[in-house]
Amino acid sequence: MATDSELACVYSALILADDDVAVTGEKIQTILKAASVEVDPYWPGLFAKALEGVSIKDLITNVGSGVGAAPAAGAAPAAAAAGGAAKEEKKEEKKKVESDPETDDDMGFGLFD
Repeated sequence: MATDSELACVYSALILADDDVAVTGEKIQTILKAASVEVDPYWPGLFAKALEGVSIKDLITNVGSGVGAAPAAGAAPAAAAAGGAAKEEKKEEKKKVESDPETDDDMGFGLFD
């Protein structure tokens, strides 16, 4: 469960992102002071560092679209070009993981022995 300090920093970062302002520790701290919210001094800097180079708006709009984190804007064309190769590798991995029933019998014991 998130603490009040964490939530305050999250909401501050969302406010900054909504206004298209860069998320920095100082700006988060300014919003928190204006809202009369007191947090430990390390929280604003920690959130600013975590969100450095991340598009918060893209994160919000891509919440349910995939398993991993949202790719950076520059990585999207490269990922699309490599998509076919990645699918082939996944198929090969699945084939390797599957075991033949014959090899299971070779272990020297069976379920009903």
